[in-house]
Amino acid sequence: MTAAPTGGHVAWVFNHQGVRNIWVASPPDYRGRALTRFTADDGQELGNLTFDSTGRRIAYVRGGGPNSKGELPNPLSDPAGVERALWVLDIAGGESVRVAEGTQPLFRSNGDLLFVDKGKLWTASFPAALTERRKKQTAAPKTERLIDARGGMSNLRLSPDGQRLAFVSDRGRHSLIGLYDFGPRSLRFLVPSVDRDSSPVFSPDGAAIAFVRQPARAAQTIFEPQRAGQPWSIWVVELETGDGRIEFQADPANGSVFHELEADDQIVWTQSDRIILPWERDGWLHLYAVSLGPGPRNARPRLLTPGFFEVEYVAARADRRGLVFSSNQDDIDRRHLWLLADGSDHPQALTSGDGIEQTPVPIPGSNAVAFLRATGTRPLQPAIRLDDGSIRDLAPDALKDFPLAAMVTPEQVIFPASDGMKIHGQLFLPAAGATGRRPAVIFFHGGSRRHMMLGWHYSSYYHNCYAFHQYMASQGYVVLSVNYRSGTGYGLQFREAENYGATGASELNDVLGAGLYLQGRDDVDPDRIGLWGGSYGGYLTAMGLSHASDLFAAGVDIHGVHDWNKTIKNFIPSYDPLADPARTRLAFESSPMAAVDGWRSPVLLIHGDDDRNVPFTETVDLVEQLRARGVEHEILVFPDEIHGFLTYRRWLEVFEHAAAFFERHIGVAKQRQETRAVVGG
Repeated sequence: MTAAPTGGHVAWVFNHQGVRNIWVASPPDYRGRALTRFTADDGQELGNLTFDSTGRRIAYVRGGGPNSKGELPNPLSDPAGVERALWVLDIAGGESVRVAEGTQPLFRSNGDLLFVDKGKLWTASFPAALTERRKKQTAAPKTERLIDARGGMSNLRLSPDGQRLAFVSDRGRHSLIGLYDFGPRSLRFLVPSVDRDSSPVFSPDGAAIAFVRQPARAAQTIFEPQRAGQPWSIWVVELETGDGRIEFQADPANGSVFHELEADDQIVWTQSDRIILPWERDGWLHLYAVSLGPGPRNARPRLLTPGFFEVEYVAARADRRGLVFSSNQDDIDRRHLWLLADGSDHPQALTSGDGIEQTPVPIPGSNAVAFLRATGTRPLQPAIRLDDGSIRDLAPDALKDFPLAAMVTPEQVIFPASDGMKIHGQLFLPAAGATGRRPAVIFFHGGSRRHMMLGWHYSSYYHNCYAFHQYMASQGYVVLSVNYRSGTGYGLQFREAENYGATGASELNDVLGAGLYLQGRDDVDPDRIGLWGGSYGGYLTAMGLSHASDLFAAGVDIHGVHDWNKTIKNFIPSYDPLADPARTRLAFESSPMAAVDGWRSPVLLIHGDDDRNVPFTETVDLVEQLRARGVEHEILVFPDEIHGFLTYRRWLEVFEHAAAFFERHIGVAKQRQETRAVVGG
């Protein structure tokens, strides 16, 4: 979602059965309407929605990003190919105008559009006719390259007067903060170093820039705990002189390793000359304030959000007089919205109850906030909290054909892992009237930096998975969704769990604990428990099946990791398994491949062969090993699909095959088959 800088308009993307379209809602009624008229489930994403300064035009990007070979996502294998292009449309009506290939659109106050293509900065200027109503497409605007510098470009930020542009220049092992001046067309880099600089933000008067600096590290790590390291810092640079200084540096313990918020900007520079920053000093991701006004410098940052919870999405008001954020304060497995006014140290609750409110978008010129909300039975929808505190849906008719009455409300459960750690989960029980011991399936999310909640998830991937949980419950299954260690929502120690991932697979304790918990329930058949999950969840499904086929009767492994050494190299190309044999051996021993001899339960393997996260070879190699051992398995391959399955039809195939697979191996059909065998015997 995004809001216009003036006019009160709110825009978002609706994905209805794979058909993606841009919608807008405007005051005073705030009733949403579609702006685009796409009709196909073609897997072409819409994103990067950005209003111009008048609030009358929206720029957007259609199409996904390239893989390592430069190939764009083409999930339907369209022989004509696809593109990722930048478009502009007028919210009053008319057709979209194609600008160019590119991404990261940002309008200047004069109406010109900045964007990035292949790491270079471009600008596009439009004819006046673009702002008028029309029925025919206008000719493409004039484009010009502004910056042709080394490295990639991201985090484009305009100064308050619009005369300067700050950005992040990614140089591989290090990154720099660049500053471009539109007047003389000059480019310079601010206090360059060997470190990773990111998240630039201008001061309210535009005279300075603050940014995050993370120390250089020779050994890049992933999928292993990082509880402490060289402390990160926040620098401030005076643009007139180019002088830089450290305004904040983390302590060398908890929070010394920077952990990002889910936000467009990691730090906020307010009108009262405070920098609001995220920090895990007490083991939880909280907001702190550093004052830059008169008085002593480098005073201890002030904690603004104390308690045993985590701040997640943060969005600053356009006037910099406060910010809105979501957190799981006082409701650990949900999300609600909070307002922090500038100068205040005490956030105010904006929402509460048994729903989930997320991704806040403050509306400039008012106190209204747009957001996404859901409940345990009601899927995610756009809404707005108006100045008077009332809340209304932006598209109230969107769910008119949805079977809301057939949904069940999951309940929170907390069970012990096999090593005793307390693990949270969401339990979906069949509708009232179901009797006897039921088959059960356990779900593991991906990431692993994720947090499933007591309601529909704000990520499209897990929104779909939540729908599958509802379907399986409607078919008589008990469903348990597990928030295993190394996920988010429960603090640093839980997220950076000892020996997790490639350093020992300590999450296997949570897999086993979930199985034992269900085995002990009176409503679950202990011999009919299955596992399923995608990505990291596929990894844990494979770990469960390879280590405990006596506990888990079947599994659905969707693009799972089977040898950490292959997937780590996919994320860190410089990773050399031969450089550290002990570490490589531990990573392999923490993988399903190391225990494949113990794998006996049947499995359904699903993978797209243009996966950019988990190499397709992970499934290829596992199939070879399962065949050699005579393990029953089924394979569903999607040519040209990526990790997130871009089309509705593919998601349906995933769930139809998974449901049928579980039905054959642990469901009612399996039970009938076993009953006939016993009677016949």
